[in-house]
Amino acid sequence: METIPTEQLDQLLAAMIQSAGGISDLLFVAGKPPQAEIHGKLQPFGMEPPESVLTSKRIEGLAGAIINKNARLLQDLADRGSCDCSYSLQNFCRFRVNIYRQNGSYAMVLRQLQAQVPSLKVLQLPPVFQEVIKEKNGLVFVTGATGSGKTTTLAALLNEINQNSEIHIVTLEDPIEFLHPHLKATFSQRELGRDFYTFPDGMRAALRQAPKVILVGEIRDRETMEIALTAGETGHVVYSTLHTISAGQTIHRILGMFTKDEEQQVRERLAGSLRYIISQRLIPQKDGGRRLVTELMGSSLRTREAIVLGENENRRLADIIEAGNTYGWHSFEQSLIDAYEKDLITEETALLSSVNKPAMHQRLDAVNKRRANSPTPSSLKMKADTRFLKKNASHAPKPPAPKELKPAESNVSVPGTT
Repeated sequence: METIPTEQLDQLLAAMIQSAGGISDLLFVAGKPPQAEIHGKLQPFGMEPPESVLTSKRIEGLAGAIINKNARLLQDLADRGSCDCSYSLQNFCRFRVNIYRQNGSYAMVLRQLQAQVPSLKVLQLPPVFQEVIKEKNGLVFVTGATGSGKTTTLAALLNEINQNSEIHIVTLEDPIEFLHPHLKATFSQRELGRDFYTFPDGMRAALRQAPKVILVGEIRDRETMEIALTAGETGHVVYSTLHTISAGQTIHRILGMFTKDEEQQVRERLAGSLRYIISQRLIPQKDGGRRLVTELMGSSLRTREAIVLGENENRRLADIIEAGNTYGWHSFEQSLIDAYEKDLITEETALLSSVNKPAMHQRLDAVNKRRANSPTPSSLKMKADTRFLKKNASHAPKPPAPKELKPAESNVSVPGTT
């Protein structure tokens, strides 16, 4: 694999990152200039010809500088068509990197990683997230599409634990994204391919490393899920991610990792060990940027029953979630309507981002009807002014009554008088 000098790569990446605010990803695909994703939209990065349009050879040189002759990464790229790793710009920023082949050419995407570990407060997550970190055993899943901020949410949860609990936390990541300092907790952060070779191997080893909390970057297969269930049943809290968009879909994805013969046993184990499912996505805001919206389901008698027996018309997880709003549970539709009522997102965004579109139509109609029937600020002011004038008019001093006119005195006598 061809390689360019690391200095050239670093100069290019630094220039791209400094070109604009709000950059999440850098994209390198043959036939296009380098691109930066800013608030969810790709923007080209201007380069001087002839390098303005990337070639496969140019991308291969950039990728070679990142891989740096790592045998495992080269083997993954050759065998699987892609490889994952991390890359650091010294004293500047870090990236999660995926290098892959497409249409016979090299390509790569670099996700910018935050240097500062986020907090629940900075992410403006609901108060119920403070309850999530109190769990002492079981499974907590953060789910969503790629790029929806799952890793950031997990980092914020672990950061909160780090500030409050004197425990050992083991993370298994691909690659390590947030570097957690040792505060009250002690962290052992392990990276796939460098510190362990498969997630099942890493999970088995973690059970012997005396952790109270285990973070698995992503559960991708049956074997890892089986060990995660065991860990959750034996006094550990396991945090992980899945690429699903709702609590119901998450349950189906987990069951789909096992055979039909195992399904009932897995349902019972999952009902006993599942603590929370947090689904999330990033949606465009009215004023620019993106807003995090979430769905959150905890564990109750009704959720456990739905997991063990399955959903039906009278036992739907979506209904159970919305009925649990006294516990802080909420559906995507509730989160979206809340943002729409606060005028943070458009009606179109709320509808497109919803899971249950017919139900969202009804809710939007109800909000719009309330808005139409509620008085506008100008009409409220006119009413207030009218009331003020009437009130002041009743207290205004009355004008003096006209004086009675007396006949003028005269020396002329009137007939009939003396």
